[in-house]
Amino acid sequence: MAELPCDADGRCMVCKVLPEDSQVILCNSCSSPWHMSCLRPPMNEVPAGDWSCPDCEPSVSVSAVPLAEETDNVLSRIRAIRADPSLSEKEKARKCQDLMSRTGGEQINGTQEKKSNKMLDIFDENLNCIFCMQLADRPVTTPCGHNFCLKCFQRWIAQGKKQCGKCRTPIPPKMASQPRINSALVVAIRMAKASSTTISSGPAKPYVYIQNQDRPDECFTTERAQRPGKANAASGKIFVTVPPDHFGPITSENDPIRGQGVLVGETWEDRMECRQWGAHLPHVAGIAGQSGHGAQSVALSGGYEDDEDHGEWFLYTGSGGRDLSGNKRTNDKQSFDQKFDKSNLALKVSCKRGYPVRVVRSHKEKRSSYAPETGVRYDGIYRIEKCWRKPGIQGYKVCRYLFIRCDNEPAPWTSDQVGDRPRPLPKIPELKYASDLTERKGQPAWDWKDEEGVWGWVTSPPSSRKIEENGTGRRSGTRKSLTIGQRLLKEFGCGLCKKVLKLPLSTSCGHNFCKVCLEAEFSGLNEIRERVSLGGRSLRAQRVVKRCPTCQGDISELMHNPQVNRQMEDVIQSLKQNAKDDSDEESDYSDVTEMLDSSECVVEKEEVTNGQGHAETCNVPSKLSQKSSCAENSSNLNVTLKMHTLKEEEFLKLCARYPDFSEDLLRSMLSDQAGDLDELEGMLRVLQKEEKKRRTKASKDAKESDERYGSIPEADEQNGDGARKKRRHND
Repeated sequence: MAELPCDADGRCMVCKVLPEDSQVILCNSCSSPWHMSCLRPPMNEVPAGDWSCPDCEPSVSVSAVPLAEETDNVLSRIRAIRADPSLSEKEKARKCQDLMSRTGGEQINGTQEKKSNKMLDIFDENLNCIFCMQLADRPVTTPCGHNFCLKCFQRWIAQGKKQCGKCRTPIPPKMASQPRINSALVVAIRMAKASSTTISSGPAKPYVYIQNQDRPDECFTTERAQRPGKANAASGKIFVTVPPDHFGPITSENDPIRGQGVLVGETWEDRMECRQWGAHLPHVAGIAGQSGHGAQSVALSGGYEDDEDHGEWFLYTGSGGRDLSGNKRTNDKQSFDQKFDKSNLALKVSCKRGYPVRVVRSHKEKRSSYAPETGVRYDGIYRIEKCWRKPGIQGYKVCRYLFIRCDNEPAPWTSDQVGDRPRPLPKIPELKYASDLTERKGQPAWDWKDEEGVWGWVTSPPSSRKIEENGTGRRSGTRKSLTIGQRLLKEFGCGLCKKVLKLPLSTSCGHNFCKVCLEAEFSGLNEIRERVSLGGRSLRAQRVVKRCPTCQGDISELMHNPQVNRQMEDVIQSLKQNAKDDSDEESDYSDVTEMLDSSECVVEKEEVTNGQGHAETCNVPSKLSQKSSCAENSSNLNVTLKMHTLKEEEFLKLCARYPDFSEDLLRSMLSDQAGDLDELEGMLRVLQKEEKKRRTKASKDAKESDERYGSIPEADEQNGDGARKKRRHND
């Protein structure tokens, strides 16, 4: 039997009795109480001098245990540190930690040479191994939620210990024989250690995203192509030095080869060659832009029959609304409404801010009198004045944009010697039936300058997300660097929802999941599956195996009594607070902020029930988002989520339609969907369908197993009885 100390109530964990004070001895190292009669060998009286428990003085048969002299020396120094009244508790812990790491206690007496790492301190406070008191090296996480060094854990198991060294919870045999390292903690600790030597305030490192030196001068089609043309051609070099998100004309400064820039009226053989000169980079899509940045160029190639081309102005139709499933690159038939998202939203952003948009026309636009006869032609700078939605020719709504030409060079179809001048907007009859109309209210970024008599930038042009490197044949850009706290926070992601962990559960196979996500993964599954043969006989019950969603390892014991990893939860909460304190410009870190907002639900108190029927009430710190506020309700012990636009009655109806899911689970899932009831119902439909498939498959497998291993159907039993009667009659 394993040697165990007394619990928090003073009851011995071996004999389960409450011993008298005279029968209890305290360890001089860890101060834990031990029942003298349950020690091996039992102790009749308190020994003279200092006494250390079996956990602090393991068996000498283990090869990893230090020598007795060295152990006594370390223990004596630890006792001297703890007995020093001039030191605070934090200083004592720090000295003991440095002593165990063999760095010597003398290093703390003087002034520290290195500045304390804030991120490393967060990990140091919550993820220390309880054996060596150091930050866990090659961390191993037990199902009860405690972290240890791999070597310390193996040394503990080698002593014959089968319980967790902190809470005495039994360790699964498979984990004891083959512990798995928690990779998420490894990456996070490595990043925290590296942050002490990394200068985060320095300039961002440039990165190369186009290798022009490896591209041919002209795009070509290989001999292996099964069809002629350049649909699968290799793209040629980019001859201009503007970044992909460059707004406005391409001037001579960005044309190192010819020194003239891209001129109005310049024609290319096809879209691939047009791409090489930067006028319109996509060789298939008609819109080049980013939804949060704006659109740089468009191509008129006859893709939508709703387009109207009048030369100096035209009505452009957005993208989308067509079924491109399978391997289809385009489709003439529209099957659903267009929305202001993706590239359509990029055009809307350019409309609001008044950005210049480059326009190229293709010879494929057969309905326009202004399209070139062959190839693709650059027709100058246009500006979007209005955008709206209206029912298209095929009956579905389309996004519409009014483009007005505003270039300093004359149009290719005119004989004028000068470019455009400010002109009034044309009358658009279809605006009577328009919806979602958007008009620019402020001054456009690209406008007419009366003093100079030219079109140009009135405000500063939008900064490119890529940085140019002229004359090198390639272009580089800067990635926006996150703070070390935000980078660490992204490492603590759930394996199912891919968001920051909430109430993290650590499996014995080394993976981490949100408690709500993991319980939803196995909702509706019982612990044991009852089996009945075709003849009505009851068969041996089978245990339902619940497998890890990442590695398919068996985590049935964890799901029977899931224990939240409180150490990891404390680290995540500290990182969240630190990330909010350090990020002065939240717009630069929208991806991390979105993860934070989506992962923050207002949790007042949670009642966790274990497998023996005991309830453990745990307080979970609540986080309030800047965009929403919730009233505190201390009397409620369940998970409480604030709903914004969703009515409580509609949510209760949804709970009634899906009785297999608890109300607390549905509220948690609703918070992940940002309060969208339609998204939640769609997810529940999918989960219900998958659960039905799983049950059908399980029933089919059980039926095949019963037929294979000897369950006799009723028909066979009747035939057997008839055969026996016939043989008895013949005898």
